[in-house]
Amino acid sequence: MTTAREPAEPAAALAEPVERVGRGWTSTLSLANGAIWVGWYGPLQILLASQAKDFAPGSGMSKETMLAWVTGVGAVVSLAANPVFGALSDRTTSRWGRRTPWIVAGTAGGALSLLVLAGAGGMGTMMLGWCLVQLTLNAAFAAVTAAVPDRVPRLQRGSVGGWLGAAQILGVVGGTGLATAAGGIGAGYLACAVFTALGVLPYVLCHPDLRLAPEDRPPWSWRGFLAGFRLSPRRHPDLGWAWLTRFLINLSNALVLLYLLYYLRDRLHYSDPGQGVLILTAVNGLTLMATVVAGGVWSDRVGRRKPFVIWSGMLMAVATALLAVWQTWPGAIVAAAVLGVGFGVFTSVDFALMTDVLPKALDRGKDLGVINVANALPQVAAPALAAPIVTYLGGYRALYLVSAVIGLAGAWLVGRIRGVD
Repeated sequence: MTTAREPAEPAAALAEPVERVGRGWTSTLSLANGAIWVGWYGPLQILLASQAKDFAPGSGMSKETMLAWVTGVGAVVSLAANPVFGALSDRTTSRWGRRTPWIVAGTAGGALSLLVLAGAGGMGTMMLGWCLVQLTLNAAFAAVTAAVPDRVPRLQRGSVGGWLGAAQILGVVGGTGLATAAGGIGAGYLACAVFTALGVLPYVLCHPDLRLAPEDRPPWSWRGFLAGFRLSPRRHPDLGWAWLTRFLINLSNALVLLYLLYYLRDRLHYSDPGQGVLILTAVNGLTLMATVVAGGVWSDRVGRRKPFVIWSGMLMAVATALLAVWQTWPGAIVAAAVLGVGFGVFTSVDFALMTDVLPKALDRGKDLGVINVANALPQVAAPALAAPIVTYLGGYRALYLVSAVIGLAGAWLVGRIRGVD
């Protein structure tokens, strides 16, 4: 029998897991996941917007447009990086396992890339640094998420997904808090880099990974490798519908977050918009934490996924609409709280739903990477949609109404998934 500190037999890497994982494994993987999100959301919530505000004068573009370009190009890098690194981890036969080498290399590279951002002197260096952050941290994130279907049985994935979701929002709050409290842009990037690098150590040091035997790895060819990224919705319709629902709901959420700092400053005229973003993020995090684990555990117990995703998507759409019709500071707080309740349930149960529709064990990392494109693609689409809406088509009221409609569409399409209750 394999002990807690010994790698399982190589064949176990492709087996459907049956033994429940313990609290130590779940907590350290969740910490690693949260550390990656600190590296993403300290910049996304505060630091990139602050740099865009500093670099925009004299550049010939507005701060909104500069931020849209930087985040949009970075998201394009993320689109490719997540599935590619997921596929590479599927094929890795290292003595340290399939996933661990990519978690270590990705977070180390992410920390160094955040330091590149800290020293940025203009839009060019800022864009380069953010693209490097997206490239490296997506390598780590692809490996972290693939560890769940590798090790967690199906009827435990809702609760494990809940803890990963809780770590995700704590990473968002922690990244925002570190970026705000550090006292400057450079110090904020340094704080996020240190936390990101240290946060993965407990998992990689305490929990050896499953190893893939060389004979179980498919023969290498560029043609076969690239062809593996074509997941036909006709052959795998449940995976296609699940991907589309995640994309739409994440697009709705990305539209809410992208210009939040500017919404508080320019529409609500909040005195300290940076602090306001931190307060709203904390409120959102508190209500999300109240539902993210509970929603996943409840879904595991009843053995159903779709009703949870549908109702959480509808609730998130209601919260987004509040930002359009109740444009006051109290309205923003209420919207953040309601959004957290919905997103908490969605985060845990949708993750479990995604792992339930994966086609093959050999391609878990690659397939989850393709699914995770539904997280990154909204970062490309959101700036392209948001900038013209805010500038020419009705401002923030129109932006948040469009966001609510998109979220409702995503919730409705969950019903098209047939293979999951």
